[in-house]
Amino acid sequence: MKEPIFNEYATKVSEAYNITTDLLFDKSKRRDIVDARQLLYYMCVNRPMRIRYIQQYMSQNGYHVGHSSIIHGIAQVKDRIDEDADYQNFVDNIQSCVTL
Repeated sequence: MKEPIFNEYATKVSEAYNITTDLLFDKSKRRDIVDARQLLYYMCVNRPMRIRYIQQYMSQNGYHVGHSSIIHGIAQVKDRIDEDADYQNFVDNIQSCVTL
């Protein structure tokens, strides 16, 4: 049920970070890719979407991630938002683009 929303977020986050969606689901530790994945988790949870579904959709795209890694990523994004008002605007702009 939430998969189309997840896919839309993945596309918008990839575009915002200027990476491909394939890179988003690649097992890379590159900082920009990790930041993009963490933002994807944050947006999905705030939709609201269960962490289990986020795991499932990530796995369907070839990226297997643990429950604790998603929670950690969400916390990282919350910290960035608290520290940087520009980042909050960045997040808001992406969220406003998703209309599903």
